[in-house]
Amino acid sequence: MQNLTHFVNGEHIEGVSGRFSDVFNPATGEVQAQCPLASTEEVNAIIAKAAAAQPAWAAVNPQRRARVMMKFVGLLNRDMDKLAEALSREHGKTLPDAAGDVQRGLEVVEYCIGAPQMLKGDFTDSAGPGIDMYSMRQALGVTAGITPFNFPAMIPMWMFAPAIACGNAFILKPSERDPSVPLMLAELLKEAGLPDGILQVVNGDKEAVDALLHSETVQSIGFVGSTPIAEYIYATGCANGKRVQCFGGAKNHMIIMPDADLDQAADALLGAGYGAAGERCMAISVAVPVGEETADLLIEKLTSRIETLKVGPYTAGNDVDYGPVITAAAKENILKLVQSGIDQGAKLVVDGRNFNLQGYEDGFFVGPHLFDNVTSDMDIYTKEIFGPVLSTIRAKTYEEAIGYAMDHEYGNGTAIYTRDGDTARDFANRINVGMVGINVPIPVPLAYHTFGGWKKSVFGDLNQHGPDAFKFYTRTKTVTARWPSGIKEGGEFSIPVMG
Repeated sequence: MQNLTHFVNGEHIEGVSGRFSDVFNPATGEVQAQCPLASTEEVNAIIAKAAAAQPAWAAVNPQRRARVMMKFVGLLNRDMDKLAEALSREHGKTLPDAAGDVQRGLEVVEYCIGAPQMLKGDFTDSAGPGIDMYSMRQALGVTAGITPFNFPAMIPMWMFAPAIACGNAFILKPSERDPSVPLMLAELLKEAGLPDGILQVVNGDKEAVDALLHSETVQSIGFVGSTPIAEYIYATGCANGKRVQCFGGAKNHMIIMPDADLDQAADALLGAGYGAAGERCMAISVAVPVGEETADLLIEKLTSRIETLKVGPYTAGNDVDYGPVITAAAKENILKLVQSGIDQGAKLVVDGRNFNLQGYEDGFFVGPHLFDNVTSDMDIYTKEIFGPVLSTIRAKTYEEAIGYAMDHEYGNGTAIYTRDGDTARDFANRINVGMVGINVPIPVPLAYHTFGGWKKSVFGDLNQHGPDAFKFYTRTKTVTARWPSGIKEGGEFSIPVMG
């Protein structure tokens, strides 16, 4: 069994708290590693090391910091297969999906190579007589991020790449369920030339999170996970004077109009609903066909497709559609919600409860489920299932369909399938959801735009990656400068007026 570490000041160090968390192979159910859980004292010591290293890094000019990111991109490409395999082994994703996880993080690192442009300030010549005015974007200092199990490569890079490019030190607290890839990313950044202490990886649970939240040195906290924890971290971080951005749960709807290409829509729902075993905050978990005929045809097309899905371990080949969920507890919760859907009157069209994979009976595999005739008061509709379960809620009209998405407490992502430009434009303008797809099932923006939901899917004012990241990880300082002209006029005792 492997004993994992923290990564501090450029070195792997063992935990000293005496507390550990089991890291499972989700496909077999076996414990494959133990992850140390840092104490408050360990976290505080790591914070102090980051604080000591950060000023020298902030003094490095942005172009040289960007060159580290450039080298990091090359190393990510070099080790893509190695990273994907480690990710699949701990998370359970298929290898192509794991490589995509790394790739979408890599694209944010590529964007951060443009840090010199993004960090430019503004300048006004002769704002007043002999007075110039300019602004600077300066690093916050020590920053931190708490990242989830479902994207152990992408989301850490979404956070630490812009933070470091801006001149900050960054402390990453990854999920203790699959921590190996974050440790590997830290190694690669060191190889790329990042000074020791600028990226620290500390493994831990709530004790480590609270230590980061209550530290006076940590200036900002980023988080991705469930909404209840997002609310806790946002409230606690703000109460401690930190800059905070938290991204919570989701219940993403896809509206299917009568004029849509139903084969295209069914294929899109298949990938968006069941890919990564549904463990994506941008997964489509609710299909909303408009009209009974549309609904009947869609269910027919989905059923035939779902029944051919290949579920298995990543080692079974690249034609596996999805793998296991992350833990036995996650599997139990999914099946509990499936049962609640049955009990509350939804029609279970595809029943995956008895799914069993020979040779992997102890793995955390969940078969695909498809519900029809779901109503908005059912638990399978109101709660985020985070599993391979697609619910169909039928709407009579477009207005009813759009109302389901608008009335739900979550507002992360949504999509519409239609051939009508007027309907699509109206949907994009009216929907109160942060990320919108038009004939695109998972509308995750590319790195040079920003990622973020609305309503109870987000807490904070700025989104992840894109231009917002450089705003989040810097403070603006405005300087008013006047150089003596040689003419002495005496002191001024009233407030200066620039006109």
